[in-house]
Amino acid sequence: MKPTFLPRRPAFLPLLLACLLGLSGCEQLGIEDPAKVLAAKEAEGKAIGSACRHALRAIEDCYTLNPKAHKASVFAGWREMDEYMRENKLEGVTPVVPRPLKPGSPEALAQEEKAAAAAAAAEEAKAKEAAKETGKAAGKDAKAKAAAQ
Repeated sequence: MKPTFLPRRPAFLPLLLACLLGLSGCEQLGIEDPAKVLAAKEAEGKAIGSACRHALRAIEDCYTLNPKAHKASVFAGWREMDEYMRENKLEGVTPVVPRPLKPGSPEALAQEEKAAAAAAAAEEAKAKEAAKETGKAAGKDAKAKAAAQ
């Protein structure tokens, strides 16, 4: 007596092979490999650290500017670039982006006040320009009515 719940071997084997073949391309389906993701994050952190060292940034500034980066790999990249630059007697490049200000520091408060004053001045200039445009339009309408009469 044959059990009825087991699949027939001739039909089961090609089906099993087709499933295995389809699952072998999981990366094409968008399923990421955790090891590859970790390696990519580590490489990105090293690149960030190297760039910070080349830009003459302190490691603390680098951490502040890149809060989502893995700190150990950022430090590894910073250290590797530091060794490389010392060995080859390379000079760093001055950073274009200013160093971040600490929240609540006098410099940060002064910068916020300047930004608020500049925004208020820009808004006032827009209001004056709009008033001029409204006045010009009203003058043109009055001239048109006078010419029509």
